[in-house]
Amino acid sequence: MKHLSLLTLSVLIAFSAFSQVDTIPVPPFQRFPTVPPVKLLLTDSLTYFTKADVSKKMEVMVMLFSPDCEHCQHETEQIIKHIDEFKDVQIIMATTLPFDKMKEFYKKYELDRFSNIVVGRDGAFMLPVFYNVRNLPFLGLYNQKKELITVFEGSIPIERILEELKK
Repeated sequence: MKHLSLLTLSVLIAFSAFSQVDTIPVPPFQRFPTVPPVKLLLTDSLTYFTKADVSKKMEVMVMLFSPDCEHCQHETEQIIKHIDEFKDVQIIMATTLPFDKMKEFYKKYELDRFSNIVVGRDGAFMLPVFYNVRNLPFLGLYNQKKELITVFEGSIPIERILEELKK
């Protein structure tokens, strides 16, 4: 009788162990697949760019970057090189690094030349958490309805980005 009770208890413990719910949470960008509620301090150090400022008529590319990241620098160079192909895309570039590093990056690539590029600092560290970022650059692509198309982590060929935006 003792063996039967022990066996029953063991089986119950095994079943309860296998019936545990997956504890890995779904990242917010998958639960809420629209443009996130951004609040970025712009390079003038006075103005904030928010979700209300996102273009209503354009597709959107949110790019999380680090001014010191070589892959981010290369991705930025490729975007600039193909800027004509991004004319209908609002590019929102966000970093969590210090303001002075962001401003140096902005000046180095003369990003003020492009009316469709916004560069700002995410001082609240909201976007890396929203997207569950592990690698930079990180790109979130959205259609004109501001619905998520796809995300990319790390370096990605410009052709692939443009291909996804055309879908």
